[in-house]
Amino acid sequence: MERVLEYAAAGEWSSVGGFLKTKGYSRHVLTVIKRDGKILRNGSPCYTNERLLPGDRVTVRLPLFEASKKILPVKLPLKIVYEDEDLFVIDKGADMPVHPSFGNHENTLANGLAWYCQERAIPFVFYCINRLDRDTTGLLICAKNLISASVLSDALQKRQIHREYLALASGLVPKEGIIDAPIGRLPGSALARCVDWENGEPAVTHYRRLAYQGPAPALRANTVPEANEFPDKNEDGCSLVSICLETGRTHQIRVHMKYLGHPLPGDFLYNPDFRNIRRQALHSHRLEFPHPVTGEILSFSSPLPEDMQRAFQTRTM
Repeated sequence: MERVLEYAAAGEWSSVGGFLKTKGYSRHVLTVIKRDGKILRNGSPCYTNERLLPGDRVTVRLPLFEASKKILPVKLPLKIVYEDEDLFVIDKGADMPVHPSFGNHENTLANGLAWYCQERAIPFVFYCINRLDRDTTGLLICAKNLISASVLSDALQKRQIHREYLALASGLVPKEGIIDAPIGRLPGSALARCVDWENGEPAVTHYRRLAYQGPAPALRANTVPEANEFPDKNEDGCSLVSICLETGRTHQIRVHMKYLGHPLPGDFLYNPDFRNIRRQALHSHRLEFPHPVTGEILSFSSPLPEDMQRAFQTRTM
């Protein structure tokens, strides 16, 4: 099925290519379309260096791609909360890698999505926009075609995709704050990350405590109870925290919360405390972003999973 997109030029543009770049088309995408697809100006084929006049219409006919043969279609449980011609929004379960890797060839979200598309004769090429770790649950976006993938990736880089996570964190987390600490690879490990002030990449995390379950904080004399910092972290307690990201570094939330002194329970890499939960207690709770074609703001939310509810010992969400 061919995907055809149309745009109207509201003003004058020095080139069709420049106009399409403002819509999120990367240079690579324009090259692919020029080679395998078609760009029309007012119904006639055109070059990307042609000038656009006010009222001109640009039509993009996307090239048709064969389904990725490297991803084996496998019938797996998938919770698709939204689907249209350009994208999926999926509520991912725990213990599901997003894409195939060593030792994970038939148990990934990509395998399940390949089967779903095959059954419905939908062309399938895997474009995951906001990847989640294997044991992180919740909402993610998968694009259906080259253009939506390019536009959504551009929106992610421009921080137009707003992501909110819910996490359980050990102890009594401060009321709110910002963690601005660069993240790099942990020396000697191919997987783990750490705060690295010399070689790490910039990483910024905003957090806000929503609720606390556990022993009352032990305050020192002359301490105001509503203060943002508490001298006793109450490691036997647990905080429910809302987290928003400015950047998207690997393991960012897990590393930053450990750096703050409040690691996530059930995290095999950074806090292997499995007393109450068998995975890192992290959930992609809310996504809001402009549709890659229409520009309409889409908003989705996913409730706190049952295992995190049980671990927190209350149902506050």
